[in-house]
Amino acid sequence: MAKLSAPLLSFAASGKIANALVYFGWKGLNVVRQYVVPANPRTTGQVTQRSYLTEAVAAVHAAQVLAAHAMEQIDISSYALLGSTWPTPRTWFNEVVKRWIDQRVAGLRSSIFHDCDITGGNTIITINLYFTDGGANHITAGDFWYGTSKTALINSVAASMYSAPYLAIGDLTGLANGTKYYVQFRPTAHADFVGVRSGIYYATPAA
Repeated sequence: MAKLSAPLLSFAASGKIANALVYFGWKGLNVVRQYVVPANPRTTGQVTQRSYLTEAVAAVHAAQVLAAHAMEQIDISSYALLGSTWPTPRTWFNEVVKRWIDQRVAGLRSSIFHDCDITGGNTIITINLYFTDGGANHITAGDFWYGTSKTALINSVAASMYSAPYLAIGDLTGLANGTKYYVQFRPTAHADFVGVRSGIYYATPAA
């Protein structure tokens, strides 16, 4: 039975009316849809898609419990900031999972970025960013893209890459002290990882 918080069709309702309509909240909106009998399709495509989802969720959880350089709040916030750049904002978790699945559907691989250390100095920002092993291959090159707006990362600098653990390091120089800069890492090699994006981090240089 639907539960009302005001007269029907005025404010909100939740639940099912007979087997006709379902009222529910979605991203702060009160919406209604036709009742549909749940299904569990097992087509080859559906099974493959579910396996990608399982991979993505497992990769996030693994990054969160690493013994060293685990995923921290700064990384979650960076993915949330990236998700906020879309016309319909996404949660940080949805952003990570969607990008992972998009890569896999394209026949590519993905990675989770974690334990970022970003600091501002005199006209400089230094960023150390860890990333997970991608399986058969891993990220071997990439750039840090940056700018003064989260949607206008128009400058770039090549990252120095390390392995065991996997790490990208960049120094952004010649910056304006007191100005907030947004930074994102984008792989350029191995080819399997082109299209992967880190979250968007930020820092402010200061003298």
